[in-house]
Amino acid sequence: MSSPDPQVRATRNPPPATVRRPVVAVTGAATGAGELLTRRLAASEEIKQVIAIDERRGEVPEAEWHLLDVRDPLIAGKLRGVDVVVHLALDLDLESDAAARTAYNVRGTQTVLTAAAAAGVHRVVLCTSAMVYGALPDNDVPLAEDAELRATADATGVGDLLEIERLGRRAPRAHPGLNVTVARPTVLVGGTDTALTRYFESPRLLVVAGSRPTWQFCHMDDLVSALECAALEKVEGEFVVGCDGWLEQEEIEELSGIRRMELPSAVALGAAARLHRLGLTPSPAGDLAYTMHPWVVSGSRLHDAGWRPRYTNEEVLAELLDEVAGRHTVAGRRLGRKDATTLGAAGATVALVGTAALVRRARKARRRI
Repeated sequence: MSSPDPQVRATRNPPPATVRRPVVAVTGAATGAGELLTRRLAASEEIKQVIAIDERRGEVPEAEWHLLDVRDPLIAGKLRGVDVVVHLALDLDLESDAAARTAYNVRGTQTVLTAAAAAGVHRVVLCTSAMVYGALPDNDVPLAEDAELRATADATGVGDLLEIERLGRRAPRAHPGLNVTVARPTVLVGGTDTALTRYFESPRLLVVAGSRPTWQFCHMDDLVSALECAALEKVEGEFVVGCDGWLEQEEIEELSGIRRMELPSAVALGAAARLHRLGLTPSPAGDLAYTMHPWVVSGSRLHDAGWRPRYTNEEVLAELLDEVAGRHTVAGRRLGRKDATTLGAAGATVALVGTAALVRRARKARRRI
């Protein structure tokens, strides 16, 4: 791992007495990126105070905690005196009910933006994903950060992220004086569970024939560091967070030691759609596009602000492989130890081609209902 960049080290030094230190509120502060950012900001000499908002109390005693749902309009009262809000209260769980997930993500973002404006907050930082650019065969490699957002709502949670981006663009027009900054991490690794991290839990890496996969990772620590920069207003607008450069599929296979299984596009997409429709896998067929087509992005805006990632793609991939060791996933469905033993490596192939045994089992179960 490379040493911390000067930008990150600078945030640990006391600021000049003339610099105004902001009060920063973090939603989703009890878990994941929210907890890590809350802890980081609480330790920073550049931050005056941290307001932590979540439905349960986290383990950062230096923060001032407020326990409530981000969809509650009462949140406006908790944001009075706050300079910057970093909104990280999102549900992107693969197993969540899709309608409930969307209701939480979209309504929560709407409420936070409206409450922030009413409370006199001057900046809100949102966090979506580089997935909003879309994974398409004609994408430039790399994409520019100001490239058109061409994703569709076919992949898990991407529809929610696109709507969050739309709300972020509208908010300054609806609420003059409110600025919105959007962080878009690439494939996020570090205590995360997504369709893209589960890809590396399979005994074989599915490669769709004729596709051109490229991989650009983002370590959770780098995302938190970038969010700190945004909270301190060292970067503005929409920006991508990720490792420098990218890895081709052949490099992924060489570094991981996991062999590929190549399938025709119609077979892979058809099987994925059928498995999801039967409720056997949490991932819709749209998730496959992000393992088929390039969607790597240049992170020039953060670089221009002096920020650099601490991790390389190779280092993050190694950490991801350590995290998923011992887990067994086929077609996006995580298996228990008994299932994994029963199916074995051959079962993975069956699952990806059509999961005939599981499909028959599902049909029999439906007939019995």
